[in-house]
Amino acid sequence: MKVPAAQATFIREILKNKYLYAMLLPGALFFFIFNYLPLVGLYYAFVDFNPLAGLYGLKSEFVGLFNLKFFFTSDDWIHITVNTIYLNALFIVTGLIVQMLMAIGLNELRIKFFSKTFQSLMFLPNFISWTVVAVFATSLFATDGGLMNQLLSALGLQAINFYQDPDVWPVLLVFLRLWKGVGFGTVIYLATITGIDQEIYEAAKIDGASRFQAIWRITVPMLRTTTIMLFILSVGSIIVGDFGMIYALIGDNPLLRPTTDIIDTYVYRALRVDGNIGMSSAVSLFQSVIGFIMVITANGIVKKLDKDSALF
Repeated sequence: MKVPAAQATFIREILKNKYLYAMLLPGALFFFIFNYLPLVGLYYAFVDFNPLAGLYGLKSEFVGLFNLKFFFTSDDWIHITVNTIYLNALFIVTGLIVQMLMAIGLNELRIKFFSKTFQSLMFLPNFISWTVVAVFATSLFATDGGLMNQLLSALGLQAINFYQDPDVWPVLLVFLRLWKGVGFGTVIYLATITGIDQEIYEAAKIDGASRFQAIWRITVPMLRTTTIMLFILSVGSIIVGDFGMIYALIGDNPLLRPTTDIIDTYVYRALRVDGNIGMSSAVSLFQSVIGFIMVITANGIVKKLDKDSALF
């Protein structure tokens, strides 16, 4: 039996690079098990899920888009959607700006010991869970005995009841998000800066450019593609809130919900009260679809403006 040419080529490729494909296999299995296999659970979004009907509820009653009704018929869905987008927009913009500035600053340090030390210290909070960060936040912002209120009292200023004032929390969440996550993004920018040809800087120096001018005219433009890439990837999750962060820091505090209640915390409360898995799955699917559309749209706009900076 003659083997088709395409199949024979594929077999030869596998045999020729079998060790490379063997190294690829664990990563491929990881993504298949944790990213693609759970997609079967999307079926929950379209049924009145009954756990007694089996693992995937194949015998549950099909209800179509009815599971989204509880979300879009609620009085708060517009408010919590705006909160989700607003907070994520703050996280994306401030994150990209601060990460770029920190990477440039670390790159400009001439003593490598300090550069490596600061980089390690910035990267460390990324491995601290939000539960631990919430403990730190309580120590900082507690009404009685909190470090911030002690400092305000020492300066003769009025203490702030942080856990009863919703207006201050967007700023606090941005601050905590930057402290925890800025180090990870900074590493990406540092890798990009390291790849810039040093002869460009030498030529600029010969032409009389100052260090600041070299940064503004060379480093920042060279970081444009990386910034756009990170922005496009971030836009995909702009409607998906960071549940771990919000719930660890805010919990069920109803006083702070006007500025901190997001889609994910709202759905969690509904799931906890009603126990309806189909409803929560439907909202998660809605978030994923909107995120996918946002990524495609953002990439399309970038492709129109600068084809080389687009992801695909």
